[in-house]
Parts: sequence; C-alpha cells; structure tokens
Amino acid sequence: MGKKAVVLLSGGLDSATVLAISREEGFENHCLSFSYGQRHSVELVSAAKVAASLGAVEHRVVDIDLRAFGGSALTADIDVPKNNDGTFDGSNIPVTYVPARNIIFLSFALGMAEVIGAGDVFIGANAVDYSGYPDCRPEFIDAFAKMAAVGTKAGVEGRAVRFNAPIISLSKADIIRRGVRLGVDYSLTHSCYDPDSEGLSCGGCDSCLLRKKGFLDAGVPDPTRYV
Repeated sequence: MGKKAVVLLSGGLDSATVLAISREEGFENHCLSFSYGQRHSVELVSAAKVAASLGAVEHRVVDIDLRAFGGSALTADIDVPKNNDGTFDGSNIPVTYVPARNIIFLSFALGMAEVIGAGDVFIGANAVDYSGYPDCRPEFIDAFAKMAAVGTKAGVEGRAVRFNAPIISLSKADIIRRGVRLGVDYSLTHSCYDPDSEGLSCGGCDSCLLRKKGFLDAGVPDPTRYV
C-alpha cells in the first residue's frame, strides 16, 4: 500500500467495479460520495456498504444541493422517463442528465486528492453502455485532466493528479464480468433513478434497463430487488 487514490463512489455497479479495480492495483482508497439532492439518495446507503466491503480506508459524503438549480429529473420535479426502447446512442441527452455533475464531482475529488496527497482519482464514467451523458466520454476526462494540471498547486509543481476511468470503454456486461472476478458484491449496489419508498428499483428507468441488460448479457444472475 502507500499509493493513495480518491475514488468517486455513487453506490452503483460502475463505481463499485472501479473501486475494486483500484484496490487490485494496490491503491489505498479514499472514497467520496455526494448527497446532492438526488431523488435516489438511497444510493448513499449502498455506497457506504460497497466502501466497507471493498476495504476502503475512508468514505466521505459531501453535501451539495444541486436542487438549487434543478434542470434534471434527478434534482427537480420532472418525471423520470420509463421504458425506453433500449437504445442509448447519445444523439439526445436525456432529462436525467444533471448539469455539470461530473465537473463538480471531479473538482471536489481533485481538491481532496491535493489535501490528502493522493496522486490518482478514479471515476466510473462509461462511454459504451450509457444514457448519452456528455460528461462520461473520454474527451471530457482528458480535458478535465489538462485543466487540473494547470490549475492546481500539485500540477504546477509537476505532480499533476492522474484521472483514471478504467471502465470507460467497456460494455456493461464486461464491467459486470470484471467486477465478479474482483469479488464485487453487486447485491450491495443501487442503480435505479426512481426507487420506491423502500428503496426497491423501478425496473423501467434508463439506468435499470441498462443494468438488467448488462447482467443478462454477462450471463450473471441479477441480484437487484425490483418493485
């Protein structure tokens, strides 16, 4: 150990897999989650369980209320779309996109990395099986890394923080297969955008559909508790 990493952990299957990858690579993992006014705040319970199960050194939850701006079905009084036809080609950015969310999250992770002396940040961005979010693409990660290198003390001193998106080019099925090999307990994770009052997944939102398809394609039983 000794290498420190900040891992953005939502509680979903992508970020859980990324945490397992970071652990496999020998990092001392400091997990960072956000209570940002999301309607699916039950994901924070999952994030805590995932962090503990995968041996994170710490798990911090930061409060930032993005409901102040809204603009998303996850942070405003806008219905979450259900029962999409299963096509997520990125041609239309869905209403579940939260404006500038990954820019905000990565900025916090960058600040935390500088303070604790971490040289790496891990994020579960994915550009293959995703819902069309512009901040989940490789060009976004690359652009943010360039900005961070010129806008931080660490970067100016030649110790620029590295931004790792190890599943960005994997299909959801391949992500699940890799996580299974690394011992991820996917029953602890939560993906649904519109869970019921007991935290059960709706089964019809984009995130649920992608999750269902991922387990089916991977040939792995889906442990999700659906309504």
